[in-house]
Amino acid sequence: MNKDLTVGNPQSVLWRFTIPMFISVVFQQLYNIADSVIAGKFAGEDALAAVGASYPITMIFMAIAVGSNIGCSVVIARLFGAKAYRELKTAVSTTLIASVVISLVLTVAGLLGSRGLMRLINTPENIFADGDLYLRIYIGGFLALFIYNVCTGIFTSLGDSRTPLWFLIGSSLGNILLDYIFVAFFQWGVAGVAWATFLAQGIAGILAVLALLKRLGSIESREPYARFSWDMLSKIAVIAVPSILQQSFISVGNIFIQSLVNSFGSSVIAGYSAAIKLNTFTITSFTTLGNGVSNFASQNLGAGKTERIRAGFKAGIRMAFLIAVPFFILFFFAGNAMLSMFMDSDSTLAMSTGVTMLKIVSPFYFVISLKLIADGVLRGIARMKEFMISTFTDLILRVILSFVLSMTALPFGVTGIWMSWPIGWSIATVMSLWYYERSLRAPSGE
Repeated sequence: MNKDLTVGNPQSVLWRFTIPMFISVVFQQLYNIADSVIAGKFAGEDALAAVGASYPITMIFMAIAVGSNIGCSVVIARLFGAKAYRELKTAVSTTLIASVVISLVLTVAGLLGSRGLMRLINTPENIFADGDLYLRIYIGGFLALFIYNVCTGIFTSLGDSRTPLWFLIGSSLGNILLDYIFVAFFQWGVAGVAWATFLAQGIAGILAVLALLKRLGSIESREPYARFSWDMLSKIAVIAVPSILQQSFISVGNIFIQSLVNSFGSSVIAGYSAAIKLNTFTITSFTTLGNGVSNFASQNLGAGKTERIRAGFKAGIRMAFLIAVPFFILFFFAGNAMLSMFMDSDSTLAMSTGVTMLKIVSPFYFVISLKLIADGVLRGIARMKEFMISTFTDLILRVILSFVLSMTALPFGVTGIWMSWPIGWSIATVMSLWYYERSLRAPSGE
């Protein structure tokens, strides 16, 4: 069901809209975590490390899908808010066609370059083959992943955050079930984890497209619409390309960090892999709320109701803090218990690595949540330059400080890598909040 976000109490509207999105994150991260849990428990520490070693590379592909999601959703939300339904249909159709072409090109490139990418991040030989196998199967299913993410963005731009939730619940539960069958019963190891993801995402992608086409037919427009428009594609690209670059550069930065982590051996890789999955759960929750704020801001901007944007920002911050509290408590005070889902207690070095990382980064979840909600407003009102400057500042600082603070001449060792997160987050948050305040005075993006 399409939902107009330009009417009603801003806080109530945003809460009802974003709660299904957050539940979607829970299920999405549930099956991401299940990959590592089942690999670590039933295939061993090396299998967990292999899945983790390829993770930053898979995130590059995910970054392109998510960036495209953001680009189309901001444009379509603005058209929906303005009730420009003919142009809206053209935007949806153009997005789907472009998505298929882009995803196919990236699939071919990824399959040809997978081994080179694994070499680039200094993957240890004892986990290289499994890591490369997981990566190639994952890339093989990228078309479905890409299309699913774009469909999700389109649904949410129409104010419908519930339809993507149902698809994601089904996909997540199916992924976990297939993980268990393929790894625990069939003993397929890392390949089983990858094939479970491939099949679950493939089915979700197909169903999402069918549902979206049906929804598109239910939206009435007085005049025929163009199935593909270069002009519309350029409007989407104005938002999508910076979002893709932002997401991709973060993933590239994570590759540098993963390469640095890999130099400390497979036990440290396993601990980092487990901790980063938990950390990603938190950050993705904040990012999803930020995306909800983007759609809220964009619809209201399209409707000319810019005074509602600030109220949406404040409601987003309150929701983000409510989410940050349980994550902080669990990760800071019960890190061992959380990490024990992924590995046995006798994995001493892996366990201590993960616990240390969580203790360092989790208190700063309250800081980074502020940035990601402010970024949501900046994207929604098309302030992409400011959004990118703040994000790249965080990324560059974290990458540089990771290498500097982990140098052998300093006493921190691998702990220095984790220390770079709070520093980068804090500086970038100040920048995003400043840009938010400045931009809201002229939210048109002119």
